[in-house]
Amino acid sequence: MKLGVMSAAFPEMTLEELADWAAAQGFRALELACWPRGEKERRYAGVTHIDVTALSPARIEEIQGLMREKGLEIAALGYYPNPLDPDPAYREHVIAHLRKVIEAASRMGVSVVGTFVGRDWKRTVEENFDRFREIWPPIVRFAADYGVKLAIENCPMLFSYDEWPGGKNLAYSPAIWRRMFEIIPDSHFGLTLDPSHLVWQFIDYVRVVYEFKDRIFHVHAKDMQIDREMLYQDGVLGLGFRWQIPRLPGLGEVDWARFIAALYAVGYNGAVCIEHEDRSFEGSEELVKRGFLIARNVLAPLLP
Repeated sequence: MKLGVMSAAFPEMTLEELADWAAAQGFRALELACWPRGEKERRYAGVTHIDVTALSPARIEEIQGLMREKGLEIAALGYYPNPLDPDPAYREHVIAHLRKVIEAASRMGVSVVGTFVGRDWKRTVEENFDRFREIWPPIVRFAADYGVKLAIENCPMLFSYDEWPGGKNLAYSPAIWRRMFEIIPDSHFGLTLDPSHLVWQFIDYVRVVYEFKDRIFHVHAKDMQIDREMLYQDGVLGLGFRWQIPRLPGLGEVDWARFIAALYAVGYNGAVCIEHEDRSFEGSEELVKRGFLIARNVLAPLLP
C-alpha cells in the first residue's frame, strides 16, 4: 500500500507544485481531481489538476515524466458528481464528463476512477435503484471497454438541508452495495472505501473490509468526530448535521491500526489517499498542508 493525497484540498496549486510538495513530504501516490474547469458546486469540488478535455499526447507524456521524476504514482483520477440527479440535462452533462475522465485514465495508464453513483435525494432507495439500473450498466461497460475500474465512494452526501432527506449518493451502506453488485457484477465496478462515513452510521468499518475485499479498488483516509453533546441534543434523526464532524486521520474515532490491519489481511495493495475536509485546518494553504502532515504522521508508521 502507498500513502497518498487526494488533491481537491489544493485548488490553487498546479499539478507540478502539488507533485513537488507531495514528494518532498514523503507521499507516494496522488488521486488527482478532474472536475470540468470552473464548475464548483460545493466544498472540495470543482478542482482541476488534470483537464481531461485538453489532454494532448504531449501533456500526458509531461505528466508521466513528472510522476517518474518525483517517485509518485497516480493512484486514481477523481470526479464526484451526481449521475442520478433528477435533472436530465445535468445528468447528461456529468455523465459525459465522467466518460472523458475514464478515457483520460485509460490513456494515462491509470487503472482507477473515483466517483459517486449519485441519487435523487427526494426519492426512495427503491426508486433510485430503478434509475440506477437504467443509467449505470452502460457507464460500467464503457469503463470496462477502456480497462478502467470505477471506484464508488461510500459517502452519503448528506450534510445539509439541500441534500435532505436522502443525500446525493446512493452507495452508503453494505446492503445497498450488495444490491449494486448484484445488478452490475462486472469486476470493473467497486468501491472507494472511506471509513469516516461508516463511523457516523454505526457501521463496522473493519467488517466491511473483509466482506467487500474484492470490491475495494481505492481507499480514502478521512476521520470522523462525533460531537456527543450535539448527538444528545439532536439524536440520530438529526442526520448528523450538527454532530458528524469530518476530521483528519488521528483526530477522530477511526481506529486506523485496526482498519489498516484489515486491509493488509485481505491483500489490498492500492493507495490510501488522505482526503482533507477538516474545517480546523482550512483558510490558508499552510493550514491545509499542516493538516495533511498531521495525517501523514498518524498513517505513515502503518504504511512504510
